[in-house]
Order: sequence, then structure tokens, then C-alpha cells
Amino acid sequence: MTTTKSKVPNFKSRDEEAAWFEAHMAEYWDEARPVDAHFAKNLSVGLNVRFDPDSLSKIRSIAREKGIGPTTLVRMWVMEHLH
Repeated sequence: MTTTKSKVPNFKSRDEEAAWFEAHMAEYWDEARPVDAHFAKNLSVGLNVRFDPDSLSKIRSIAREKGIGPTTLVRMWVMEHLH
């Protein structure tokens, strides 16, 4: 199988990426692939969890790298351990 390098540039922010795709998506449609999307259930009950400043900083950093919020990241970790 031969793979070709994508012509889609790297972006500095999500806003820059979104604007670029709005303007250019039709040109790169052949690179698009379907994905499975999973949506969270309607969450109605909250739980407060306290972290020390260093741990919270690490959680925020990891979440930022993944492009998600820290609350979402912690929820994902908890759900992984429950299953």
C-alpha cells in the first residue's frame, strides 16, 4: 500500500484550523475518511474532585495536548477504569 503525505498544513490553533477547512475542504475531500463518533450520555449529576496544583496543572496540560477539556479527560479516565 502506498501512502501519500497530506497536503493539509499544520495549524497553530483550532480557530486557524477551522477557518482553513471551511475555505479548503472541498479541495481535500479525497483525503477524508469516515470515523466512528461516540457521544456522551446526557450527564445530569456532578461530582467535585479536588487536586493539588501540580496534579491539576498536569491534567490540564495532557487535556490541552489531546484537544479536550480537563473535565472531559478526567471523566474519560474514570469511565475507562469502571469498565
